Amino acid sequence: MAESVYKIIELVGTSTESWEKAAAVAVEKASQSLRNLRIAEVVELDMQLEDGKVRAYRAKVKVSFKYETGD
Repeated sequence: MAESVYKIIELVGTSTESWEKAAAVAVEKASQSLRNLRIAEVVELDMQLEDGKVRAYRAKVKVSFKYETGD
């Protein structure tokens, strides 16, 4: 197997529906500008509250993609 290097970035996705949708939104947006996405790891879940009610679900996601050199 060839040696590879991967970069990891952290994103926060939001949704008014669910944590699952919030995580999916983060990955979908990242895929629009990053190539070779490999792994997405949900590292934290929280909620935005307003007047004692859930306003939005938030998912902090670490996404890795293959590092490419200009060679």
